[in-house]
Amino acid sequence: MRVTNSMLSSNFLRDMRNNLETMQTLENQLTSGKEIRRPSDNPFKVARSMQLHGDILANKQYNENIKDTINWLDTTDTALNQTTNTLQRIRELMVSAGNGGYGTDERKAICDEINEKIGELGQVLNTNFDGKYVFGGTKGTSKPMAAVEDTDGRNHIVYATKDGNYLNSEGKLLKKTSEGKLEISGGEPEVVEPPNDPDKYKEEYMHISQDLATEISQGVTIEYNVTSRDIFEFKDSKGTNSNLMDLLNDITKNLNDPDGVSKLTGENLDDITKAMDNVLKIRSEVGAKQNRMDAAKEQNTEENFNLTDILSKTEDIDFVEKQMEFATMQTVYVASLQTSARVLQPSLMDYLR
Repeated sequence: MRVTNSMLSSNFLRDMRNNLETMQTLENQLTSGKEIRRPSDNPFKVARSMQLHGDILANKQYNENIKDTINWLDTTDTALNQTTNTLQRIRELMVSAGNGGYGTDERKAICDEINEKIGELGQVLNTNFDGKYVFGGTKGTSKPMAAVEDTDGRNHIVYATKDGNYLNSEGKLLKKTSEGKLEISGGEPEVVEPPNDPDKYKEEYMHISQDLATEISQGVTIEYNVTSRDIFEFKDSKGTNSNLMDLLNDITKNLNDPDGVSKLTGENLDDITKAMDNVLKIRSEVGAKQNRMDAAKEQNTEENFNLTDILSKTEDIDFVEKQMEFATMQTVYVASLQTSARVLQPSLMDYLR
């Protein structure tokens, strides 16, 4: 096959263009610090890089979820500690009420302080964090509890509705006066049927007991809240149903009854101890969840570091290696120019030499 000068020139020009394109690619990598700039550079690495970016963004959101949950649990633990202290003070007052030397005036003073502690308990159980009520379940944005005075001057802990009404421990609507006090019938708050719709507050009552959950890792969720119903409605160590809401009402009723002292220092005292044990059990569960979230936070941080490291190995260049490749290509390019300068078509001057 005859090789012409034109063929040689074309081959050299093509090779020089290839060298220039390689140098341009290396220059782009050196200026950007990345191996790839568009999908056509390396489709496999681009797909891998996109997946890693998605995993890192999801991991950062998991980290935010974990931080918010830790803060929520810290707030819950503080409120439960205040609840324990309040119940402990009520128990101390109940023991004092059993003193045989105390008369009506002393027991009335004890009843007044217990009424204040009941109001304090209602305030604690309406603890708010980040715009949501900690013990409100999925009800969240409206307070779950209220401490309301009745027509006899006693305070009651009741469930609060969004429209300002009150529910008892069974979710039934309580009757109230025009001043907002609870009507009493037979020593107990009087129950009425909601007008027009008997199940009007059923859903809202159920929301108070609903659990909140958050995702802390791919496919891993945790229920992190404590509801007010967990505190007020529970089973003791023998499996017997207990209700703190009814117990507090019974305590204040017995304090105003001269014949109720024996029940106050007997059955009621045992029941308030069981209620305190229940709160302590809930606190231990909250503490276990706090430990789990701390461990999840450390794992999330480590996982985020690993994903970032893998992404760097996928996307980022080795600057030393690329500098050497670029210097090599510069040498090749200069050599190509020098070689191509000799591949010229003969001119008339060549024949006159």
